[in-house]
Amino acid sequence: MNMQREHFETLTSTNDYIKTKRAAGVDLIVTADMQTGGRGTKGRSFSSQKGGVYLSELRFYEDFSAREAFQIMARAATAVCKTLRFYGIQPVVKWPNDIFVNDKKICGILIENTFSGDKIASSVVGIGLNVCNPLETELADIAITMAQATGWAFSVEEVRERLIEELQKPHTMDEYLSYIGYLGSRITLILGDERIPATLISVEKDGKLRVETEKGERLFSSAEVSLRV
Repeated sequence: MNMQREHFETLTSTNDYIKTKRAAGVDLIVTADMQTGGRGTKGRSFSSQKGGVYLSELRFYEDFSAREAFQIMARAATAVCKTLRFYGIQPVVKWPNDIFVNDKKICGILIENTFSGDKIASSVVGIGLNVCNPLETELADIAITMAQATGWAFSVEEVRERLIEELQKPHTMDEYLSYIGYLGSRITLILGDERIPATLISVEKDGKLRVETEKGERLFSSAEVSLRV
């Protein structure tokens, strides 16, 4: 797929910028060396110092059922995992959209879709991947970079181009499921003010999380709960 490209030294947010381009109706990839206002899911900030890969992909669809929306997340997460695997790094997906290495977060993904009736009209896929960017002290116990995971020096440009190449491939839901981590592990689901202890059983084809709780098996969507390992 031949997508238009734009690159910036600094943006507030690649997702915010690329959404201003929706009116043009053209598939587009925007990248930046750093972000000053990077965002994760549920409005959380995302550290975006120079040395990471920060990109957003805008893609338009003609006949994409909203019921299949999770495929967009699955494709993006698989692309990131395959990029990391190319460099000898073993990633796992912490449902639904975080990529972990050595039990620390190395990448976050933010999906923002627009709809037309029961169809997805367009999607924005935002990816922030830690390559060799400095991490704030308070993130040392919960985040990791590719450089820290391997002890190697990386070319951010090379990693970025490989990730973009992977994003253009039609990855399957089964590939995504093969990277799901923490199966069989005890987790905590956060549902508003409620904390639900559970055991992670599986992720369904539609992206819902299947868990075992004290009330039996239950299914949750990512819109309902957050997961803590």
